[in-house]
Amino acid sequence: QVQLVESGGGLVQAGGSLRLSCQASGTFTRINAMRWYRQAPGRQRDLVATISSSGDTAYADSVKGRFTISRDNDKNMVFLQMNSLKPDDTAVYYCNAVILRDQRIQYWGQGTQVTVSS
Repeated sequence: QVQLVESGGGLVQAGGSLRLSCQASGTFTRINAMRWYRQAPGRQRDLVATISSSGDTAYADSVKGRFTISRDNDKNMVFLQMNSLKPDDTAVYYCNAVILRDQRIQYWGQGTQVTVSS
């Protein structure tokens, strides 16, 4: 079984920073792309940032220049450094990974709450 576990969420004032972490555990061959999504109350889940297995990154326009995604392939972890946080960034943040076992399967973490106060 494969699990993704996020950590690092919390309450922060506008302009502050948080760093989210996601640890993948279990038995698998490799992890392909890793992503962070977020979902605010009453809204759909949106893609925030993507990092490929080789380190190529992509960001939603709303977070470009403020958020940085990175990964540690040796530790099977992905990170999201969030700076200059705004109240609009308030959401549950989910880690997502495409993991190769017998086939490529998409896994989700349980989510971590990020709340930005004005």
